[in-house]
Amino acid sequence: MTQPFAIAVAPNGARRTKADHPRLPMTATEIARDAVEALEQGAAMIHLHVRDAQGAHTLDAGLYREAVAAVRAAVGDDLVVQVTTEAVGRYKPDEQVAVIDALQPESVSIALREILPEGGDERAAAALFERMEKAGTLHQIIVYEAGELARLDALGARGVLPSGPLAVLAVLGRYTEEGATDAEFDAFIEAGIGRHQWMLCAFGPRETQFMARAAKAGGHARVGFENNLWLPQGELAASNAAIVGATVEASLDSARGLATSEDLRRLWRRPSAVAAKASAAAT
Repeated sequence: MTQPFAIAVAPNGARRTKADHPRLPMTATEIARDAVEALEQGAAMIHLHVRDAQGAHTLDAGLYREAVAAVRAAVGDDLVVQVTTEAVGRYKPDEQVAVIDALQPESVSIALREILPEGGDERAAAALFERMEKAGTLHQIIVYEAGELARLDALGARGVLPSGPLAVLAVLGRYTEEGATDAEFDAFIEAGIGRHQWMLCAFGPRETQFMARAAKAGGHARVGFENNLWLPQGELAASNAAIVGATVEASLDSARGLATSEDLRRLWRRPSAVAAKASAAAT
């Protein structure tokens, strides 16, 4: 049975400000506004960054709680609410782990190369994922190049990561004029990302085109001002919701239908490794 197509909105990111777009949300109230609008256009999830009083990216747990509460008050459970642990050159792995433990969020995105750099503490990473599995946190692992999928396999084989399929976010491009490229997309497909529950984000004005390709290839979409400010026809998007709407339209050829938040929770949820071990021991 074909899985429905899930769209996540990433409304602000860590770097852009209102100088980039006047509608970019910075406060909890503005984030909640964009959550409502994105839900109305078909989003199933919101990916949150929070900012400090100076507008800088932060992993402050208190500010996260404020933003999550504002979104929940606005949309209830109709969006999966995901926080990020993105380092942005400021935060070390132990600080990223600390915010996950403090929040125990519904969902969290974690860059593999940040939480477990080459030569990093695999025992600490394994313990983190075990805690998240036990808490029911829907974790999504970010990979920035296709070669990282082989590392996911190796870490899973050693028990550092939960057994797959995993929820994975593949990133195309960076903050450059070119943005995402066809070669990057093709490399992820050829590396077998389809074996995971995968989502795509793509920097730059070709974002919607790549989401249409992801929809046809069995993936899901993360779109919004974090990665792109433009609609597919070339004009500046009026809002994050406008980009979500364009993504919905671009996905129609896939004939998959849109996922709700409950669909996405079901697709991502895996039995807790801890619970499975306990059940096996009891029998």
